[in-house]
Amino acid sequence: MFLRTENFKTFIRRYPIVSLFLFIMILVYLLVFFDFFLNRYIGLNTGLGDLIIRFGLGVNASISQGDWWLLITPIFLHTTFGHILFNAFSLYIFGPGLEYILGKWKFAIAFIGSGVISNIVSYFIESQNFAHLGASSALFGLFGLYLYLILFRKELLSSQDRTIIMIIMIISLISTFIYPNIDILGHLFGFLGGLILAPIVFIKKAR
Repeated sequence: MFLRTENFKTFIRRYPIVSLFLFIMILVYLLVFFDFFLNRYIGLNTGLGDLIIRFGLGVNASISQGDWWLLITPIFLHTTFGHILFNAFSLYIFGPGLEYILGKWKFAIAFIGSGVISNIVSYFIESQNFAHLGASSALFGLFGLYLYLILFRKELLSSQDRTIIMIIMIISLISTFIYPNIDILGHLFGFLGGLILAPIVFIKKAR
């Protein structure tokens, strides 16, 4: 399930939502990066990067003023290469299996919904100055979905896949508390968001 052997065209055809989300994440990152590059090394300030961050970064103060879309857009916004590389690779590895099982629309709801749930919780428990970005909360939502499968729908996963996902999930959760500059609550509530949504999106889902 987690070993990708498809060529580019086959991957897009089989997993259109994963492909779309990857495209959006990478495109947004490149637009911000090239605007920064042009500004720093050529002296050309297009303002595009600042505009993307202004209307994409999840800032609680802005959300409280009615910018509700900031509960969604941070999921697709990354500003460092390491951040986009890790999250895009994680979606590439863990997303296809769930999109195959759920179908494209339920997968999209589960992925975005997990991120939104995490961002809503962050809005209520963090300060007005709190800002966040990145797909990590939504990706941890995928772990929540996988945990639900392991606990309640084992027939949808092989024993090998269950072992792999448990090991990776445990390592990811431990890493959340070890590495600096990580939104710990965002990861945890994204994970819980996936668990909350799992019974809904997997209802009456047979193999």
